[in-house]
Amino acid sequence: MWKDFKEFAFQGNVFDLAVAVVIGAAFSKIVSSLVENIITPIIVAISGKVDVSDLHQQIGSANITYGIFLQSIIDFLIVAFVIFLVVRLFSKFKKKDETAEEEVEEKMDPQEALLTEIRDLLKEQQRHSS
Repeated sequence: MWKDFKEFAFQGNVFDLAVAVVIGAAFSKIVSSLVENIITPIIVAISGKVDVSDLHQQIGSANITYGIFLQSIIDFLIVAFVIFLVVRLFSKFKKKDETAEEEVEEKMDPQEALLTEIRDLLKEQQRHSS
């Protein structure tokens, strides 16, 4: 059982997941700060009031605070939009890198491309014969 646990715990996937969680937590702080300190004040300056959390309705002895729910939806939409913009920005950088790599491959000499293809075929044949 200990051996199985060690194999599981020290697999690359578990470490990748741990790193992703830590980076995600740090990224969450950045996004929260961006939304709370920059985006929301800009929206408040433009629209006047964004905080609807004090809206409520009294029905008999029950106080329905639907404003808190609405404020949560607004906050979620703002955060989701900011994350969308960040992911879109990162994907543009990634596309530029991929385009640069494709340009390098396209500029390859025809003889070099043929030699590369032959090398890849030989590697594949070697793998299948082993």
